[in-house]
Amino acid sequence: MSLIINTFYSNKEIFLRELISNCSDALDKIRYQSLTDKNVLDAEPNFFINIVPDKANKTLTIIDSGIGMTKTDMINNLGTIARSGTKHFMESLSQGADISMIGQFGVGFYSAYLVAEKVVVVSKHTDDDCYIWESAAGGTFTVAKCDDESLKRGTKITLHLKEDQQEYLEERRLKDLIKKHSEFIGFPISLQVEKTKEKEVTDDEAEEEKKTEKKEGEEDEPQVEEVDEKAEKEKKKKKIKEVSVELELQNKNKPIWTRDPKDVTTEEYASFYKAISNDWEDHLAVKHF
Repeated sequence: MSLIINTFYSNKEIFLRELISNCSDALDKIRYQSLTDKNVLDAEPNFFINIVPDKANKTLTIIDSGIGMTKTDMINNLGTIARSGTKHFMESLSQGADISMIGQFGVGFYSAYLVAEKVVVVSKHTDDDCYIWESAAGGTFTVAKCDDESLKRGTKITLHLKEDQQEYLEERRLKDLIKKHSEFIGFPISLQVEKTKEKEVTDDEAEEEKKTEKKEGEEDEPQVEEVDEKAEKEKKKKKIKEVSVELELQNKNKPIWTRDPKDVTTEEYASFYKAISNDWEDHLAVKHF
């Protein structure tokens, strides 16, 4: 497994591009199905890709609201690398299979093991229960039914990162990778980020917040305080920092191929060209129709 993975990919950072691309394919498929059957969107009407880093547990989670996978899909598409990937997809097409295979995980999924020592996949398909797939890339895997109320439809991939790959939990690193490889994905990609803001409180309020942090069962010793009315009126105020987490949209630019050519600037064409080619120079010409 390790040999195959590292043969396909020498640049470890592309794992995120591959997984986001899989999410986009899965979303394309459910959107296509919804054109003829709107009921498939009942469980989750929104299309999204969310990326959640967790430094405490050293995990990176990618969640999408795409088509999801049944138990059989998990075994067939994730269970055996020999049955997955672009080669298998092209062979099937040449034998008469239809394009509905889009969204299946392939070699791109296995790029996750470039940075992860263990991968956990939870998926919910509209035609099946929710299942969890786990593997440490050692040639074996497990699949079991599970309950995950947060996943109404789609797939959640959790990467347990290797010790030397913790950089992929850093906000700046993830933002750069999304911009570099996935800025023009046609679905919203959001990254969970920490937001710090200052809040002005009185000394009493600050003290009260400290008390709430004490362990349960810990009792305060009784204190006798003299109340100075003048001092009470002139309570000092201080600023404390509050840290919260929220999802922040990363790909705010609408894909240029979906826009009217008259509305796309030369700078936008240049940015798009450099994003997909990794070229430092501007493009030579444009053909947009």
